[in-house]
Amino acid sequence: MKKVHKNFTEIFFRYFILILASLNSLGIFYFIFTVLTIYPVFIILGFFFNTLLINNVIIINNKIPIELIRACIAGSAYYLLLILNLSTPGIKIKKRIMMIFFAFASLLVINILRIVILSAILLQNFSIFITAHQFVWYFMSTIFIIAIWFSEVKIFKIKEVPFYSDVRLLYKHSFLKR
Repeated sequence: MKKVHKNFTEIFFRYFILILASLNSLGIFYFIFTVLTIYPVFIILGFFFNTLLINNVIIINNKIPIELIRACIAGSAYYLLLILNLSTPGIKIKKRIMMIFFAFASLLVINILRIVILSAILLQNFSIFITAHQFVWYFMSTIFIIAIWFSEVKIFKIKEVPFYSDVRLLYKHSFLKR
């Protein structure tokens, strides 16, 4: 019975953290990852172009503004990765922290590269930029998240299934099973 209580407590805390993280329209993700995204993009673009940073707008060659809006920062993608990580039971805290760090760092690097590459495309050909941007937005963003999650499953040897494993445990110990 003590193990069941421990499992229920763990489930409660994991989902409580998810609820807390979602408050304020995912503000915590945008607060943290806006700075971690904008400055590296600005620095990388600065190696190749004359750049100026004003708030969340990078101005290239004194004429092309690139505004990094909330969608560019991808706060909801970080939240989705957190959901996948925290809705998976049976992971020790140290391993879970390493997994979340891996997921967030992977997405951050991919996102920075995405913005830099799309910025370079924008400077070369606006019509190609529109197509590339839409392709990345509608198709590749989903692929990035899936690839990061599957990489985590393989690297960290995850055996449980997000949500399903928790629901299965709760059902097993519920009055519905009787």
